[in-house]
Amino acid sequence: MPSFQFPFQTNVYHGKVRDVYSIKEDWLVMIASDRISAFDVILPRPIPYKGQVLNQIAEYMLNAARDICPNWLIDTPAPNVSIGKRCIPFKIEMVVRGNVVGHAWRTYSSGKRTLCGVTMAEGLKENDFFPAPIITPSTKAAEGHDEDISKEDIIAQGLVSAEDWTVLEDYTLKLFARGKEIAAKQGLILADTKYEFGKIGDTIYLMDEVHTPDSSRYFYADGFEERQATGEKQQQLSKEFVREWLIANNFMGKEGQTVPEMSDEWIDTISKRYIELFEKVTGRKFVPETLADSITEQKINEALVRLKAV
Repeated sequence: MPSFQFPFQTNVYHGKVRDVYSIKEDWLVMIASDRISAFDVILPRPIPYKGQVLNQIAEYMLNAARDICPNWLIDTPAPNVSIGKRCIPFKIEMVVRGNVVGHAWRTYSSGKRTLCGVTMAEGLKENDFFPAPIITPSTKAAEGHDEDISKEDIIAQGLVSAEDWTVLEDYTLKLFARGKEIAAKQGLILADTKYEFGKIGDTIYLMDEVHTPDSSRYFYADGFEERQATGEKQQQLSKEFVREWLIANNFMGKEGQTVPEMSDEWIDTISKRYIELFEKVTGRKFVPETLADSITEQKINEALVRLKAV
């Protein structure tokens, strides 16, 4: 992934899977790379079309939720590029869970019944629905692992004011309900996801990607209840299958562990799973696009001029 230089660029941040360029004080150019991470580690090989998949699902979902809250997105000039408003981010992620799966299940199956200060009901099996969706926030770490944190600690530490928390909680539950509604129309269950928010002045904006396979977990609705009844493994569309493969190969991002070799066949499988999720979630046919870096840069510059950002 190249490192671009744009007019009036004030900063660039190379994240685990995205490169974010600040233009003046008001704009961000976010480039979704084909890098893939798990357990907060960037895996050694890129996944073809992953950046395009994430960017275009996020665009679709952000546009589908504009009536719920303001969001940062203004333009998508290239398949893997978004341009939008620069917000001051809250240093937390709003993780919302409808089902006992992933980290929630690992916590639950260890015998614990509290996650991020939220009490989980007794008698649940893996993948069961919670009686109602729960919000289990995490800190947003610049490096290393994000950490679970309770609402009470967030407010006590001054990460979010009590007034802003009320708004974040409201937006989070409404966005999750919208995500579940969109998923249901496509024969899917949105099991869990995360949202990131920031502020411009006194206004809270939804930021980053929304309801993508990197930030969300989906189950196939068809046969879900039957599989729960028989204890059969649920069919899911998410990045969890990559994590499961890593765990099966003795890697969880811990010190001394080595990322297993990723074969060409495995890379192709991951790419196809991402494309499958795009088509399943949006109901649209995925059209792969590969642009030369020079064309991507040109399209971004043209968009910045059009938006009067430069």
